[in-house]
Amino acid sequence: MVEQVLPHRLRSYIYTKLKDYFFPPPSSDDMTLMINRYSGSRMTENEVYDAVEIYLATIIKPSDKLLLVSKTRDQKTIRFANAKTDAITDTFDDIDLRWSCIRPIKRSSAAPNEDDDDEPQQPCFQLRFDGKHKEKVMESYLPHVFARAKDIKQEEKVLKLHSCGGDVGRGRRTVGLEHPATFETMAMDPEQKQKIIDDLNRFVKRRQLYKKVGKAWKRGYLLYGPPGTGKSSLIAAMANHVKFDVYDLELSMWKQKIGTRQSSFMANRFYRSSETKFTLSGLLNVIDGLWSCVGDERIIVFTTNHKDRLDPALLRPGRMDMHIHMSYCTASGFKTLASNYLDIHESNPHRLCGVIEGLIESTEITPAQVAEELMKE
Repeated sequence: MVEQVLPHRLRSYIYTKLKDYFFPPPSSDDMTLMINRYSGSRMTENEVYDAVEIYLATIIKPSDKLLLVSKTRDQKTIRFANAKTDAITDTFDDIDLRWSCIRPIKRSSAAPNEDDDDEPQQPCFQLRFDGKHKEKVMESYLPHVFARAKDIKQEEKVLKLHSCGGDVGRGRRTVGLEHPATFETMAMDPEQKQKIIDDLNRFVKRRQLYKKVGKAWKRGYLLYGPPGTGKSSLIAAMANHVKFDVYDLELSMWKQKIGTRQSSFMANRFYRSSETKFTLSGLLNVIDGLWSCVGDERIIVFTTNHKDRLDPALLRPGRMDMHIHMSYCTASGFKTLASNYLDIHESNPHRLCGVIEGLIESTEITPAQVAEELMKE
C-alpha cells in the first residue's frame, strides 16, 4: 500500500528521517573504536573481541523482547543474550556508549568485478562515544569490560580433573570434576577453614604483586593427618572455591599421594632415564625452580598421612607455604556433619547432640567414620 500510494521520493525521505531518528549518525565529536575478531592475521584470535562478546551478552534491559538462549558443555547454567547486536547501549560513569556488531556479508560467486585475491571481511564490534571521554573509555571502561568477561568465564567454568599416572607409558586422562565438596560442607575447625579461605582469596588477587617482587604466581599447601580426615575433600573444596582445574600426579617413588592442582599449567613429570621414577630434584624444580615460571596462577597441594617422613626440602616456605593439619573429628566438625546429613542445626538440636559431642571430644574418630554412621540414619 505504501509503495502504491506514496511517491518514491517521499518514501525515501520518510525512511531517511526514521533511520536518523532511531540510529542517529555520529556527530563530529564522536569517536569510534573498531574491535576485529582477529588480530594481525586471521589465525590470531583477538582476546578483546572475545571479552566484548561475553560482556555484551550480559547487557539485557527489561524492554528487550528478543533474547538468544544457549548453553554449552562448558557452561553450568543457561545463558541469555540480547539478540539485537546492531545497537546495544551501555553506561559507564555517566558516559553513554553505543555498541554495534558488524558481520561480514557473503558474496555471491557470480558477483561481477569480484577480486578473488581480496581477503574476506571479518566480523567486528564498533564502540561509539563522545570523544571527550576517550581517556576514561580507554583506561577504565575497556579494562572493566575485560575484567567482567573474565569473571563471567570463571563463574561458568566447568572444572576438569586431569589424572597423570605414575607409569611413563600411561597417558593423561581427563574427566569433569563434579565433586560436591565446598567449604560450607567441610567438617573442619571454623577458624582454620576461614584462614584457608582468606589465604586463597588473597593469592588469586595478587598477580601484580607477585610480578612486582619477581616471584612466580604460585602457592603451596601441605595437608597432613590420618586417613579419613578429609584431605581429598578439602582439595575439591579449594578447587571449587577458586575455580581451578585439578591435576593429580601419582609418584611411584613415594608411598604417599601428591596432588597438584593448577589453573592452566600441567606439571611436567621428571624421570630418571634408567629407572622411570620421579626424582625429588625434578619435583623441586617444578615447584620453585625454572619450571615454576611456566604457566600462570598455580596452586600445588601435597597430601600425606605422615608429615615427618617427607624430605625437609619440600616443607620450607616457598614450596609448602601453608601447613594444614587435618585432625580427627571435633564437636564443631560433628555439627557440620549433622547439618549436612540429617539437617540438624543449632536452632533445632537433637536431644543426643550434646552426648555425642562429648564422646567425640574424648576419643579419636575421623570425619569419614562419623559420616558413615550418619548415612545409616
